[in-house]
Amino acid sequence: MTKVIQIQVGDTLPQREFKPDSVQLFLYNAVLFNAHRIHFDYPYTTEVEKYPDLVVPGPLLGDWLNQCVNEWLGKKGHLASIDYSNRKAAYVGETLYSGGRVISCNEEEREFQIEVFIKNEADEILAPGLAVVRM
Repeated sequence: MTKVIQIQVGDTLPQREFKPDSVQLFLYNAVLFNAHRIHFDYPYTTEVEKYPDLVVPGPLLGDWLNQCVNEWLGKKGHLASIDYSNRKAAYVGETLYSGGRVISCNEEEREFQIEVFIKNEADEILAPGLAVVRM
């Protein structure tokens, strides 16, 4: 017997917490071959670019959004698409959160739209997005 998954508009995804550090940023950017110094060179970042700390790379925020949706889905479905934009910088030392909320359900197609986000500890949305999942 197949278990019917009940998803409704307003359902929320569990929030995930992140505390990015300089080692994580260095390794992540090395894998991407991203040599922008704002992600690993503290003196350059703070003295030349005038940021308060190392800048968390935007693609990492997108990866966390993908992880948030995929962990919520498990084996119940798949992530069909995700779009997001980086609206505000995140920095080493901040606590960040990913999460989301179902905003539309197409029961016939078993397709759902999820408003996703990365926010900081001040509850400011840094990276809003939209994910589409199919069951």
